Amino acid sequence: MGTKNNNALFYTCSLIEYIGRRMKRTRCEVTDYMGKNRIKRIYEYADVFHCEPIEKTADEFIEETNMTEGSFDNVKECRYTVPGYWDIGEVYERLIEDVCEDEKVIDGIWEIYHSWIDGQISDYNTDFYYQPRDYIAECYRKGVVL
Repeated sequence: MGTKNNNALFYTCSLIEYIGRRMKRTRCEVTDYMGKNRIKRIYEYADVFHCEPIEKTADEFIEETNMTEGSFDNVKECRYTVPGYWDIGEVYERLIEDVCEDEKVIDGIWEIYHSWIDGQISDYNTDFYYQPRDYIAECYRKGVVL
């Protein structure tokens, strides 16, 4: 499967997570606002974007996409310790690495965020997001939490 520890993918997923929290949007909605071309741009220039504070980069994309605030607030709903956006970015990064080929990473990002598992990872009241990466990948392949 994919290359392990893809920093560009890690950054891209963490930015999507950050924007989702900030704008109270599901991560699927964030990717819809962004569109594949923007996501590809973030991925390809992640090393450049990473030099700026994530808040600034997020602001630029929120403005560029005219994203409005939604009502999805999984941080507020969380009854336990809220995982950091970098932590959740890493969960998505690993899943995409584990189930997608390197040359298909943008399609992989799109597929994962538009699949059932997006809601599962975003539910911080379960322990799903901190399960081992091979377990999460297997759940995704089977289409169900095992």
